[in-house]
Amino acid sequence: MEEKISPIFRRTELLLGPEAMGRLTAKRVIIFGVGGVGSWCAESLVRSGICHLTIVDSDRVCITNINRQLMATSQTVGLVKVEVLRERLLAINPSAEVTAMQKIFTEQTADSFDIGSYDYVIDAIDSLKDKALLIEMACRSKVKFFSSMGAALKMDPTRIQVAEFWKVKGDPLARALRRRFKQQQRLPQRKFLCVFSDELLQNKGKNATCGTDQCVCPKAVRGPGDPTLLNHEWCSSKAQINGTLAHITAIFGFMLAGLVVQDACK
Repeated sequence: MEEKISPIFRRTELLLGPEAMGRLTAKRVIIFGVGGVGSWCAESLVRSGICHLTIVDSDRVCITNINRQLMATSQTVGLVKVEVLRERLLAINPSAEVTAMQKIFTEQTADSFDIGSYDYVIDAIDSLKDKALLIEMACRSKVKFFSSMGAALKMDPTRIQVAEFWKVKGDPLARALRRRFKQQQRLPQRKFLCVFSDELLQNKGKNATCGTDQCVCPKAVRGPGDPTLLNHEWCSSKAQINGTLAHITAIFGFMLAGLVVQDACK
C-alpha cells in the first residue's frame, strides 16, 4: 500500500510526482557540521521531504554565529547547536526522524557514525584534517557524497557553483585538500561533487580574530575517558577568523540540499 504523503509536501509532490516524492521521503541523510552551510542544508532537506536526517556537530551557539547560522539567535546563544536545530526541524515536520549528535568527527570517533548505513553523506566540516578523513571514508563506501568547500570571504552569489572535486578552481580549501591527498598518497577512491565559489576577498575589519572578551562560547570539554569533544569552542583554536555572509553560506547549504533532492528524484 502506497504511503500517503503529508500535506506539508503537496507543492513538492506536485513538482516531483508521487513516485519521486516517495523515494525522497525514504532516504537517510547525515550532515557533518551544522554551521553556516550545514544548518541551511538541513532546513532545506526537511522542507523538501527528507524524513530521516542525522545532524552532527559538537559546538554550541556563539554570538558570532548569529550573522549566518540558521538556529543562531540572541535567544539560543550558549545552547547546543544540534539540539536547537533539531527542535526547529521538528517544528517544520513533527513526523520527521531527526537525530542530533553532539559529537565531532575525528579519527577517534569516525567509526562510530556507521556512514555506510546512510543513503547520502553531506560534508560541511571546516577542519582540514577531519574533512579529508570524511572524504576518504565516504569515497570508500557506496553512499552518495557531496561536499562543501570554503564559504568564507565571499560576497557574489553568482559565482557559487558545483564541480567535481578535482575540477574545483579558485578555492583554497580544495587546493589544500588536494595537496594533502597527494602528499599522503591517499587519493579519494572515486569522484564526488563539491559546492564552491572561485571568489576570494580579503577581511577589511580591524580585528579578524574573535577575542576572548567577545566570544561567549564554552571551552572544550571532554567526557570522562572519552576523546569525543562534548562542547567545543572553535574561536580560540583558529589562527584567523574569516568574514562570512548569510546569503553565501545559505546558498552553499541550499545547493548541497538540491544535489540530494535531484539525485533522489532521478
